[in-house]
Amino acid sequence: MVIEHEHHATGQDRIADQLRRRYGGDYDVVDERTGTAGLSTLESLHDRGLQVALVLCDRAPGAAADPEDAVFGQVKELYPEAKRALVVDWGAWADRETADSIHRLIALGKIDYYALRPWRSPDEYFHRTVTEFLLEWERSVSAAPREVTVIAQRWSPRAHELRSLLVRNGVQHQFTASETSEGRTALAAAGLEDISVPVVLLHDGRVLVDPTNTQLADAYGVNTTLGTETDFDLIVVGAGPAGLAAAVYASSEGLRTLVVERESIGGQAGSSSLIRNYLGFARGISGAELAQRAYQQAWVFGTTFLLMRELVDLKPENGWHVLTAADGQQARARAVVLATGVSYRRIGVPSLEAFEGAGVFYGASVSEARALSGEPVFVVGGGNSAGQAAIHLARYASEVTLLVRAASLADSMSQYLIDSLDAAGVRVRLRTEVVDGGGSGRLAWVELRDRDTGETRTEPATGLFLLIGAEPHTGWLPERIEHDQWGYLFTGPDVMESHAARRWPLERQPLMLETCVPGVFAVGDVRRRSVKRVASAVGEGSVVIQQVHQWLAAAPPAGAPAAPAGGAAAPAVAEPDQP
Repeated sequence: MVIEHEHHATGQDRIADQLRRRYGGDYDVVDERTGTAGLSTLESLHDRGLQVALVLCDRAPGAAADPEDAVFGQVKELYPEAKRALVVDWGAWADRETADSIHRLIALGKIDYYALRPWRSPDEYFHRTVTEFLLEWERSVSAAPREVTVIAQRWSPRAHELRSLLVRNGVQHQFTASETSEGRTALAAAGLEDISVPVVLLHDGRVLVDPTNTQLADAYGVNTTLGTETDFDLIVVGAGPAGLAAAVYASSEGLRTLVVERESIGGQAGSSSLIRNYLGFARGISGAELAQRAYQQAWVFGTTFLLMRELVDLKPENGWHVLTAADGQQARARAVVLATGVSYRRIGVPSLEAFEGAGVFYGASVSEARALSGEPVFVVGGGNSAGQAAIHLARYASEVTLLVRAASLADSMSQYLIDSLDAAGVRVRLRTEVVDGGGSGRLAWVELRDRDTGETRTEPATGLFLLIGAEPHTGWLPERIEHDQWGYLFTGPDVMESHAARRWPLERQPLMLETCVPGVFAVGDVRRRSVKRVASAVGEGSVVIQQVHQWLAAAPPAGAPAAPAGGAAAPAVAEPDQP
């Protein structure tokens, strides 16, 4: 839909004409001249059950912002997945009133971004903006045909796990509840009437009945087993932002690189619905989309990926570091980068753990947001991920409440998210924790406790999203790779300043991101003193490769015996000056 001001609605400046010529074969373009007419049309389309993909509102130079507020506010209510943009003239960002309007509308969550009014035909810059909006919309709508369809009972915990796996690995899918007529029809067509376990249908006709995570991953084309090549220059453990950055830089610089990931591409960041402060993405980007772009970038450079494989051991062997998976697969490399990240802590309330996947979710669980339309939802956590999850859920839920144990959000959440929470109508309750919950088959209520007074109260809740604390995934590592009391790995100067110093075998000091085992590095959230931000993780993942090169250049050749702790010294490694 395009809503234009009168004096812009003639001649070549008519946005609707450009849209019809380019997109008219697949989309209906509705052109209204006033905000009142636009609102009336939106309500009519909604009453008729029709979808709206994009709303552009044309703002005249110097015009008041009130009409845009009304239009975009109504779009957000009627069509939470529709993309919304304010159309402005080229150079209008220099006008203080226009700039303030754009900033305010974005902060309030009423628009996704702005679009520059096309001034020639064709205006490919304008069409690039529109096409990106349409792609984002198509990815968000549940009714669009997908390559993968999951059919299961609405609140099946296993179905939730499969859907979350698909979302975090960037695989678009459609979910159909098995108890609906559509679900029963699809199951009957596959010859699977009266089945209670999840079923996955692929566009090529394959049918997977209650597949394992590995079987599902194999079906959509990722490697879950190693081929004949098991020797690498570098093995990266973990495919979150830090691990993916390390893979991109290592492979692009000629290192034979393997990435091993136990769950899904993107790590904890992969579940973020929208990251708005990552450099270069002015409109923001979902964690899954960012991770998929990085995965594809690394793959194009030649990185080998091994997914759905839990590692259980890391040991030295004649100048190699040998990693062993739970199923016995082994690979070895001259250097290892540990980028295993962290996992959300369990809440530890038995009555709530029983509803995991049936109303209780760890992480943002983007795949479940639409199912909670019109329902009361609670998010537990005070970090950026919790804020992003609450804002995303507010598009669908009747009410979203953010529960925070601390007395303030200021120390743990970015200011833009704090402002957005208020604009989205998210209720924030400080010094509050969840102590109980229950329901019949799915979560229906939670019990909250005020940490200051000890008073409790019970409130209806269909969804509870837990994004609390973080636990580094280091329990599988051998004792010789030392960590602090919380499990975070010592690196660089921390190695020599801690009890881990006694294990350091070389005369030179550990490199900045090197653990107490030479040639084994740690980056991202798993590293002690790391900054818990996506950009920081990516930075460490890129920087560590320079140190890997230094290690490889100075390390003893493969087959040479490793220096014992406190024994013979290996060559010193010089660190070059940095610009």
